[in-house]
Amino acid sequence: MTNNDAYQPKPSHKFSFGLWTLGNRGRDPFGDFVRPVISPVEIANMLGEVGAWGVNLHDNDLVPIDATPAERDAIVREFKKACAENKLVVPMATVSLFFHPIFRDGAFTANDAEVRAYALQKTMRAMDLGAELGAKIFVLWGGREGVETDACRRADDAVKRLREAVNYLCEYNLDQKYGFKFALEAKPNEPRADIYMATTGHYLGFIPTLDHPEMVGVNPEVAHEQMAGLNFMHGVAQAWEAGKLFHIDLNDQMPGRYDQDLRFGSANFKSAFWLVKFLEDVNYEGPRHFDAHAYRTEDFCGVKDFARGCMRTYLILKEKAAGWNADKEIRAILQEISAGSNSPPIGRYSKKGAAALLAHVFNKDAICKKRLPYERLDQLTVDLLAGLR
Repeated sequence: MTNNDAYQPKPSHKFSFGLWTLGNRGRDPFGDFVRPVISPVEIANMLGEVGAWGVNLHDNDLVPIDATPAERDAIVREFKKACAENKLVVPMATVSLFFHPIFRDGAFTANDAEVRAYALQKTMRAMDLGAELGAKIFVLWGGREGVETDACRRADDAVKRLREAVNYLCEYNLDQKYGFKFALEAKPNEPRADIYMATTGHYLGFIPTLDHPEMVGVNPEVAHEQMAGLNFMHGVAQAWEAGKLFHIDLNDQMPGRYDQDLRFGSANFKSAFWLVKFLEDVNYEGPRHFDAHAYRTEDFCGVKDFARGCMRTYLILKEKAAGWNADKEIRAILQEISAGSNSPPIGRYSKKGAAALLAHVFNKDAICKKRLPYERLDQLTVDLLAGLR
């Protein structure tokens, strides 16, 4: 690629990566690390080199969990300097409530009240850190908020504890005048056998029960929905329609597998296309965050290839989406399937409108004869993605 490449990332694309993504060392349940540690400063330098716009972090991606206040401040100063030198922003921060053994039974939903209190303290300090770095989005992923056996607690008690925690954090946000928007991230399983808030839809049902629902939205992740065989774009669309798409995690995933966090678009190119098309069609203005990591086979240079690939694929699919929208045959089919309706207007309910609808006679035979050429429409999509249109 050259600097004149049509698929070169720009700040206006709002592409971001987490410290934990490029810093992933390739460890898995069956094998140890294969890459050396890449420090936060080195990651910032790498992101500047590949043309990213932002860098995100968990609290302990940057500051070790037992760092002293002086150590913490020195680390933050050095990281802020690296971000400034590489023209990176920190749009989102989050908290690790899953790595330390203290969270083995959950964090906000744990049976031990002391663990729940520590989880709140840790999250407030992570909010302090995120605010210091300029973040305006705070993601909450309850990776340990679940069970291996439902004998451990009543599930409704877990929901109540989660609500209590999010309400508390919203009040802290207001008290400190941080201006955070909270984005809740769902996942069906792993690392727990069952996680309480399994899908984006679960959280969309939970948010209206909060004290400050206007402050809380969702952070859907491709892998977390597709690992359960769900249509990720549909969940994103529902969140968008509800005004709750505060952030998004882009990666890829084969259904029915463990959480793979593959390079964006590397496994399900067509579903990635529909996702990008949706985000671009509705003019989503939030960060396009890549929560993925390089193959375990890669070295330092391979990590850069991975980061460049995520952004390049998104931009390729963005171009394809514009081509799909402009394609004359596709446009003609879309017009054909939505035209010619003799139905009375519906709109908002009124007695007059309801009477007209009840009195209308529908010609079911004529409606059934209307052609719905979805096979052709889908093949045109395939042809376009294959570069044949």
